Amino acid sequence: MQYKDYYEILGVKRDATASEIKSAYRKLARKYHPDVNKTKEAESKFKDINEAYEVLGDNAKRQRYDSLGSGWQGGAEYTPPPGFENFSFNFNQGGGQSFNFNQGAGGFSDFFSSLFGDFMAGGQTQAHNFSGFDFGQGRTSQTQQRPPKSEKLDITKNLDITVRDIFDEKPITVKFTNMEKCTQCPPQGFCTHCGGTGYVNNSSSAKIKLPKNVTEGQKIKLKGKGRTDSYGRKGDMYLVVHIKDKEYQIDGTTLTKEVEITPTEAVLGTNKDIETLHGKINIKIPQRVSSGQALRLKGLGLPDKNGKYGDLKVKMKIVLPKDLTDKEIELYRQLADCRK
Repeated sequence: MQYKDYYEILGVKRDATASEIKSAYRKLARKYHPDVNKTKEAESKFKDINEAYEVLGDNAKRQRYDSLGSGWQGGAEYTPPPGFENFSFNFNQGGGQSFNFNQGAGGFSDFFSSLFGDFMAGGQTQAHNFSGFDFGQGRTSQTQQRPPKSEKLDITKNLDITVRDIFDEKPITVKFTNMEKCTQCPPQGFCTHCGGTGYVNNSSSAKIKLPKNVTEGQKIKLKGKGRTDSYGRKGDMYLVVHIKDKEYQIDGTTLTKEVEITPTEAVLGTNKDIETLHGKINIKIPQRVSSGQALRLKGLGLPDKNGKYGDLKVKMKIVLPKDLTDKEIELYRQLADCRK
């Protein structure tokens, strides 16, 4: 049986992290995918890459593989230690569960089958996680225990909201996409569901109610909306609030919005209709206002936790009309002469 160096196949070091292994696998899978690479060696390379990731991408399989020790390195032909042929593990659990290495593992190599046949045997055996093998002093085993819930199951995403979303206090619909491990990969052959990558994008949505007085950077927890592990446990999603609004600036419960006025309106004053969160209102702009000057309108801002509304500041922005006539330009020239 030919030993396979899965680390060498993926081009990673033996102490590579799970993230580094996943990244290397995706890069190679794209390079040697049969739909992309039509060379003769592509199919064989693609199988080796998937087999290597099947082991190194799974913590239990990787532990078993690593436990074989340095004697397995180098790519030499491997002869199993005495007693390893047709080897089975019995766990003294009443029924005497057995794990036979020669049951086969589908489309994987003989090397893989000899090590992980019990993982792939389906209903014939019960899969267990092993802490390692002691070939010199007998057999050691560890019955399966669920690992603690990983923080990697939790997801953090940005949530962009507007001032209107805060003011309305109505549930908003949030759509998101999570990358999940493919659950439809066949025991052998190419998976059309995930394209051979082992991962798929799952889209979903949820309705959430924003907390009162939600602030920039605040986190909102959506329980059970994170990733799903191989045990069916779901992580949580954390939405980080970012207030993005083209119309309003926000400072607590006080809002600020700009209102454009012409130079003539700034000098002579005017009445102007403006839109607010509370509806349309008419305001009186006094004479001789400057650009950047603000009028404070009581009770037209956002509500606080007690239901009391903050203020709305209307900031003046003096702009020239876009369609000035020659006559109007001449009048401005005369005005400039008067100011000399």
